[in-house]
Amino acid sequence: MTFGEDWGWGASKEESRQMFDCYVENGGNFIDTANGYTNGTSEKIVGDLIQSDRDRFVVGTKYSFPTVRGEPNSGGNHRKSMFRSLEGSLKRLGTDYVDLFWLHAWDFSTPVEEVMRALDDLVRSGKVLYVGVSDTPAWIVSRANMLAELRGWSPFVALQIEYSLVERTPERDLLPMARSLQLTVTPWGVLGSGVLTGKYNNAPPSPAKSEEHTGEKVERRLDALNSQKANTQNLKVAGVIAQVAKQLGCTPSQVALAWLRTRPGSIIPILGARRLDQIRDNLSCLNVTLSEEHLRQLDDASRIELGFPHDFYADPVRRDRLFGGTFSRIADRRGP
Repeated sequence: MTFGEDWGWGASKEESRQMFDCYVENGGNFIDTANGYTNGTSEKIVGDLIQSDRDRFVVGTKYSFPTVRGEPNSGGNHRKSMFRSLEGSLKRLGTDYVDLFWLHAWDFSTPVEEVMRALDDLVRSGKVLYVGVSDTPAWIVSRANMLAELRGWSPFVALQIEYSLVERTPERDLLPMARSLQLTVTPWGVLGSGVLTGKYNNAPPSPAKSEEHTGEKVERRLDALNSQKANTQNLKVAGVIAQVAKQLGCTPSQVALAWLRTRPGSIIPILGARRLDQIRDNLSCLNVTLSEEHLRQLDDASRIELGFPHDFYADPVRRDRLFGGTFSRIADRRGP
């Protein structure tokens, strides 16, 4: 999303190339973009960057959000939007296939059967190798993959969600589902809109921005969203992260990313850097090892209530009754 300056705050083509080169030099090969990121410029930049060695890279792009405002068929999850979006993405990327095609967000209008059948058609055509789903409730993803399994269609192989030390609610249903269905998870918002970098702790309020230009309007909306994330609880979490970072001699961003890499299941954080120094800092999380004490401190600061039915099942009295007093003697058990 940060490749391109169309929205008034992203990276130039040259800065994008520098970040891409740094990523590749460090072994990176998975790239996440979307048809609407920076009005299509992101896909064009990615296409130019991968052109010399296309097959080395695992390229994922998305469809769902409208590309033309006021035109309903340019967005949504339905077949027309899906096929139209993919053809546009292939042209901008300069390739004849994408490795991973994401449904970007559930529209609560298109039948799940239509979505899964249409995605399977794209896989069978050779234009898409795998399909994934983003920003969609767990019960819909589960139903979609069960339909795919029963009807011999291509299932979702990956799940994209917001997940970080200040957004742990996916631990209630989305992440347990992903582990059960063996979906790889690619979290976005991994630094909590910048909150987990520590930049909002003790920072003065941002001055009001003019809304004269479109880019400035977008930037102002982003600032508003970020300030919502910078609430008292989240700043407290950021403070604990900063303390751990100081103990380890690294940056808060690296601690936040290292924490994600300790989570159960297959998790690949999406890095949304805007500058070369940021991507270098983010990649250095690979050199950070969190101790059990560090993990405890981070968990204590950011823990959420799982709620019903998770707490219901975890209650030792109910569990003892459910298993007739034999729970502790069961070696191979599933669930909490």
